Amino acid sequence: MKRQNQSSVVEFILLGFSDFPELQEQLFGVFLVIYVVTLIGNATIIVIISLEQSLHVPMYLFLLNLSVVDVSFSAVVMPETLVVLSTEKTSITFAGCFAQMYFLLLFGVTECFLLGAMAYDRFAAICHPLSYPMIMNKRVFVKLVMFSWISGITVATLQATWVFSFPFCGPGEINHLFCETPPVLELVCADTFLFEIYAFTGTILIIVVPFLLILLSYIRILFAILTMPSTTGRQKAFSTCASHLTSVTLFYGTASMTYLQPKSGYSPETKKLMSLAYTLLTPLMNPLIYSLRNSEMKRALMKIWRRKVDLHTF
Repeated sequence: MKRQNQSSVVEFILLGFSDFPELQEQLFGVFLVIYVVTLIGNATIIVIISLEQSLHVPMYLFLLNLSVVDVSFSAVVMPETLVVLSTEKTSITFAGCFAQMYFLLLFGVTECFLLGAMAYDRFAAICHPLSYPMIMNKRVFVKLVMFSWISGITVATLQATWVFSFPFCGPGEINHLFCETPPVLELVCADTFLFEIYAFTGTILIIVVPFLLILLSYIRILFAILTMPSTTGRQKAFSTCASHLTSVTLFYGTASMTYLQPKSGYSPETKKLMSLAYTLLTPLMNPLIYSLRNSEMKRALMKIWRRKVDLHTF
């Protein structure tokens, strides 16, 4: 293979699903619909929570941050993916590939920790309802949100910079839909052993550890719910937690399969589908899960709608 150092690389080629040209048009239509629904759904949540004062509590403010992350996640991935699906081969500049990887990591890591913070919030609310206002006060909430975003920025800066400091081999074809770390790393013409140790350790700390903490929180929550005397209280608690647990399972499950798999574990096409599961489906499902299963969100939406109608009436 012809060797090509980093300084001479000016662009990469994203192959996408070019091996299946007959599917390109159909996939483009499906992904476009998913992208539009994702933007509308998450934007609706952001607007509802921002405008409705009764929802300015930690549970919904965490959800507001999650929706911001999901909108940003989709904006990083989907436009380029749609371009890739509309052509046989799509080029992306070296700087563009770096930027896409950087923001993928930033929003992905931030979402990991936000989901963990949301689990802690539900644990405190259900298992310690009397002391909840002190446990999850404004200062604690701000610290958890800031930690999530700063962790995302830190990991993205370190990992993206490290990956793009390696020399790359030509012809620079990335067998993927976007610039994710594993497929880009396959083009590196250098020893990546230390980076792979870092990446594996980081994945354990960022994905596996928070997921285990979330799991432990929900085990405690389950026992607390089962001891509630009120049937209505149990149903409300189950409904709230089921929404979050569904989102957690979807995101962590597919992300773990992508970043913890052996290099030869899956075919390139399977890897693409797994990456799409957490970059495409999670941002789509979160607003559907939280809005359709949450009566307070529905009531808030109706209040905002009635206020708008009343304004137009007068």
